[in-house]
Amino acid sequence: MTRYIIIGAGAVGASLAAEFETHGIAYVLVGRGAQIDHIARHGLTYRRPHGTRQIRLAAVDTATPPALKPDDILVLTVKTQDVEAATAFWAWQPVEGGGLAADLPLVTLQNGLAAEDIALRRFARVYAASIKIPARYTVTGEVVVGGAPNLGIVTLGLYPHGLDDTAHAIAADLATAGYLTEARADIIRWKAEKLIFNVINAAELFDATPEARAAFSARVAEEAHAVLQAAGLDPASPSERTVDISGWSVAEDSGIERGQQSTWQSFTRGTSSEVDYLNGEIVRLARLHGIPAPLNAALQQAVGRLVRDGGRPGSVGLDGVEGEP
Repeated sequence: MTRYIIIGAGAVGASLAAEFETHGIAYVLVGRGAQIDHIARHGLTYRRPHGTRQIRLAAVDTATPPALKPDDILVLTVKTQDVEAATAFWAWQPVEGGGLAADLPLVTLQNGLAAEDIALRRFARVYAASIKIPARYTVTGEVVVGGAPNLGIVTLGLYPHGLDDTAHAIAADLATAGYLTEARADIIRWKAEKLIFNVINAAELFDATPEARAAFSARVAEEAHAVLQAAGLDPASPSERTVDISGWSVAEDSGIERGQQSTWQSFTRGTSSEVDYLNGEIVRLARLHGIPAPLNAALQQAVGRLVRDGGRPGSVGLDGVEGEP
């Protein structure tokens, strides 16, 4: 029987474990630090629009990983900046019968375009996934997911291209667990589409009126789209979806606040930033293809200065971002 090893106990990983627990899908949640310690001892406080539950999860610390089985599927839910270390650790873990984890399927649920190439250096079967989920993790032991009626939207495919029985099976399990899910052979295009959405995350770290932030974010996203097109990645259009998402939304009073995406949450918790893999990815592609990306570069640099100086969200105005008039 398939068992999912969920690596990373943040908002995405912990909520996935909670839904697998609820729907009877075999899993183990693996993490580190205060979050996994709290979950292992006390359970997860899991807040959804229809109520809050305290859920006991099968949770262990990375220091004592579960014994792996040949039918296991690894699901990587750490941030992109942690993928190198995570794959280096997990790839060489033993599997019952004499194999290595590097031969098991690995699902990458990271933002940006870098995680899959990092994983492919060690894992033979990488399944890339794009996930859109309004989730919040700012309090130890608690995760909020505001999507309704489904948790979020997952698009998944074999990396770099294609579909197989494993991809369809993973997609089916995610659908059972309450995600709007579709399997796509052109998964890179869907990862690129999500990146356009994510490059505006960093703008939430800077103080501005809603109107000024929205205008700046639109320009940053437009620049990112142009760079991705120039790089030949042809970002997917929402109209291409085969799963109906028209009834999905972020529920009111769900605990999810506008302007507090994953990057803002990381800064609030005092953890590392993934901006170098979001805006920085656009900058990298622009440099490779000899085209400008001044807004994404300015935003990446502004975040770098904020990290260097120990700044907090809202401590610097958006008008202080170099290159922004």
